[in-house]
Amino acid sequence: MADEDIRMLLEAILEYSGWLKATEEPRGSQRYGQILIEFLIFSIHRDIAWKDMFRFDTFRAFRKYTGFRNTSPAIIGLSGYLHQKGTIPQPLEIPNYQVRLPDIYEQYLLYLEQTKDLSTGQLRASRRVLASFDQYLQNDQIDLSGLRIEHLDAFLAAFNKPFSTLTRKAYRYRLRGFLKYLYRERGVLRTDLAPLLVGPPVYSQSKPPKFLRPEEVQRLFASLKLNSPKEIRTYAMVHLAYTLGLRPVEISNISLDDISFQRAELTVRKRKTNNPTILPIPDKTLKAMAAYVLKTRPKSAYRELFLSALAPYKPVSSAVVTYHIAKAMKQAGLPSTSYWLRHSYAQGLLQIGRSIYEIKEMLGHENIRSTQQYLHIHTELMRKVLFNETL
Repeated sequence: MADEDIRMLLEAILEYSGWLKATEEPRGSQRYGQILIEFLIFSIHRDIAWKDMFRFDTFRAFRKYTGFRNTSPAIIGLSGYLHQKGTIPQPLEIPNYQVRLPDIYEQYLLYLEQTKDLSTGQLRASRRVLASFDQYLQNDQIDLSGLRIEHLDAFLAAFNKPFSTLTRKAYRYRLRGFLKYLYRERGVLRTDLAPLLVGPPVYSQSKPPKFLRPEEVQRLFASLKLNSPKEIRTYAMVHLAYTLGLRPVEISNISLDDISFQRAELTVRKRKTNNPTILPIPDKTLKAMAAYVLKTRPKSAYRELFLSALAPYKPVSSAVVTYHIAKAMKQAGLPSTSYWLRHSYAQGLLQIGRSIYEIKEMLGHENIRSTQQYLHIHTELMRKVLFNETL
């Protein structure tokens, strides 16, 4: 890479960053700047010439090189800016890259990002479905306010054709979320079409729910350590996931104001169903939470229960909860995820005789079908009754 190429790229990044600060949101421009400086370092290390910098092969190599996620907007933005100025003949083109959608779609994606605590991958999947949906509506000249269930069925019949049953279900779910938003938040639809968007009945499960057997639960809790603030925090998180069946996002949202140590109760305010509930806290879980609060929780103005272990102390995200629970399970020799604990909680309720309707309420499900998917045939009980055996 010639010195002239380095100079040209550095000047381009500085000029583009200055333009971003003047026209865009400051935090976004700061992140773009960090990604582009990383791109400069990458280009120097790989000796990439100016003429090859904005090729797809270069971008793909950079994506493997960098620790940043979702680098596409920054690199595409820089190349588009340079192309408009006439500095480069062609901007970076990424196959299947989703361009900006009409405002109402972008506002919905922002709403998801701010209220649902979704991962980048989940947001990208929602964008993918919405981009195809928007294209379908444009091709057939259908306005969002005039949507009918026949339009939705026709779109999904074509869009979902190449995908598996599980993927089709996931994409229906993402489209239903958008329909709810149009009806409840924006008033674009006069009828809530989301409940009408259902797939064909599924009479069997190719992948039964995954849960821990009693000896695996014992192994998990026996392996948990209490030697550091992080380990004490993880200890409390694992208890909440297993004994209350909480989702990672629900654990991350717990506030000190939600806990009654005196009554041993937890108020879960933010659930998928937007229906708060009060759950009894088992004694061991209560002690685990108290140990964290009294011994290792940093002093902070934040009211969230779980905070980062290093300064500046901020509330942890659902991704952090998921990571540390999964790490604890891996250390116990269990190739499983945080959701296995939620499934195990549901199985435990089934074992002690709770009805599926009670389990539905305790899991915070809106639809009984969701609860059914969490419950495996009670093999242990069947063997005990039929063959006098135990697993």
